[in-house]
Amino acid sequence: MMLEAVRLGEAARGRSAPNPNVGCVIVFDGKIVGQGATAPGGRPHAEAAALKAAGKKARGATLYTTLEPCAHMSERGPTCAQLIPEAGIARVVIGIRDPDPRTNGDGIKMLKKAGIEVKTGVGKQAARDSMSGFLSRIERGRPRITLKLALSIDGKVALPSGESKWITGEDARAHVHLERAKSDMILVGRGTYLADKPKLDVRLPGLEQWSPRRALLTSGEAVAGWEILKSPQDVYRLHDVNDLLVEGGSATATAFLAADLVDRILIYRAPILVGEGKQSLGYIGLDAIADAHGRWRASDGARLGIDRLEVYERVR
Repeated sequence: MMLEAVRLGEAARGRSAPNPNVGCVIVFDGKIVGQGATAPGGRPHAEAAALKAAGKKARGATLYTTLEPCAHMSERGPTCAQLIPEAGIARVVIGIRDPDPRTNGDGIKMLKKAGIEVKTGVGKQAARDSMSGFLSRIERGRPRITLKLALSIDGKVALPSGESKWITGEDARAHVHLERAKSDMILVGRGTYLADKPKLDVRLPGLEQWSPRRALLTSGEAVAGWEILKSPQDVYRLHDVNDLLVEGGSATATAFLAADLVDRILIYRAPILVGEGKQSLGYIGLDAIADAHGRWRASDGARLGIDRLEVYERVR
């Protein structure tokens, strides 16, 4: 049931910021009687949506939620730690505690004080993975940053002329659009903007409305419709962004890696050899091979048509 709650929350990623993308399932007598996820813009919360769906069937039921129910007051609605006892829920199962200092354990205390049985840590890793963007913003003060690279077998991003469309096939490009839909903001460098005039929208049927905000890494002038980051360190002022997808060229990728701000790398590797061409990265601050080891771990992979996806997570 917790994995079902995680699935619901994952579907809300890229739409809930600045709130976490929480999923919730309510179960009575072994059957799901209500479910919900954080709504676009953050309200209503997942628990409130699931309680509304369950109605009177919530009385005596077990509520599974990926994140500790909120305990802090808001002008946008009542706290979930109040709504749950009022609905007659008998037991609450929680994936992870909420690190937001406004709740951080208080939601659990409120539930227990109301006589509700509480269990925490169920599906903890899956819940953390799903809400990693929100957790990064609360714990590190910045979004989770994913770097996307489309490469040839020999690690090139373009021909010597700069031509790079298209290195990968349709299936890989569709997967990139899905990643865009799960992001709150996409960033490219000024060079990519001038060369390609990218729309950075989501062009998957049914998901077009979830195109994220667009950002430019540039020291130049502002561009209408784009948010400006003067340096990679400006990610620390993105207080309403949980997940940032970096799609820029070599210079932008290098800047973020050199600043050690990349948490995840998506490599879409095409079965082609380019030979002489543009490198994917420049100098990222490493002067010895020994320093490169232990920094990244392979976390996932998949075949996407003729291409291959490789996923790497930063070891911190």
